[in-house]
Amino acid sequence: MHFFTASGLRPDLNGDRMNADDYAFRFGGIERLYGRRVLHAFRDAHIAVIGLGGVGSWAAEALARSGIGTITLVDMDDICVSNTNRQLHALEGQYGRTKTDAMAERLKAINPQAHIRIHFGFLTLKNLTDLITPDMTGVIDAIDSVKPKAALIAHCQRGKIPIICAGGAGGQTDPTKILVADLSKTTQDPLLAKVRNLLRREYGFSRNPKRRFGMEAVYSTEQLTYPAEDGEVCRQKPATAGPSRLDCASGFGASCPVTASFGLFAASRLLNRIARRTNL
Repeated sequence: MHFFTASGLRPDLNGDRMNADDYAFRFGGIERLYGRRVLHAFRDAHIAVIGLGGVGSWAAEALARSGIGTITLVDMDDICVSNTNRQLHALEGQYGRTKTDAMAERLKAINPQAHIRIHFGFLTLKNLTDLITPDMTGVIDAIDSVKPKAALIAHCQRGKIPIICAGGAGGQTDPTKILVADLSKTTQDPLLAKVRNLLRREYGFSRNPKRRFGMEAVYSTEQLTYPAEDGEVCRQKPATAGPSRLDCASGFGASCPVTASFGLFAASRLLNRIARRTNL
């Protein structure tokens, strides 16, 4: 595990001390929307974004532009040219860089005073407790693999760390179909269905369909579109198709308006949760 603050990319103003005047001016639009107390809560918040692809990269950007003071970024992938259709950091000059480094540099450019902690590596059952700590204000789960996703959710539930889970964003073209619901209540999302089953089978989550899990998930009710062998698309999963996921060469296609909306929905729900708690 390697954590470090990305201050070498752009120096913090006055070391670790926030420059209050610069912060207040930079994020004045946030204060005029949420109020001063909530802006201060955003400044003091620590949020982790797990997965920096077509969903997580946009979520991280939204958090930085909302004045979140500390952001932890976790991912092990490099930026690939074929990420261009969906990922915020997929730009000329960035291809080949690690997503964590590119994203950290971008977030420091948005808010030079932010503390950006990065871990170049995937979240696993072995490093989970080191990466996701009780002091965190919240977590955005943008993982597309079932086992680490379920482990992260269960860990956050045990530690009472607020988490927003993103479902599968591939194979969809209509962002107006995106909804937010308790993880136990999502529909039309194969990834979240598998996660839900694993949580019930291995982590003791309730099998009662009327019981809520107590954490929100972002998902879409849109019927999925699959790539066909002839280069066209179809609404039914081809019989020869393997597991469907977003990657550089196969699996679902993806639309930036949808993947970005998933990430922005997730960031919004977590920001609003912080605001509600601050105003209690």
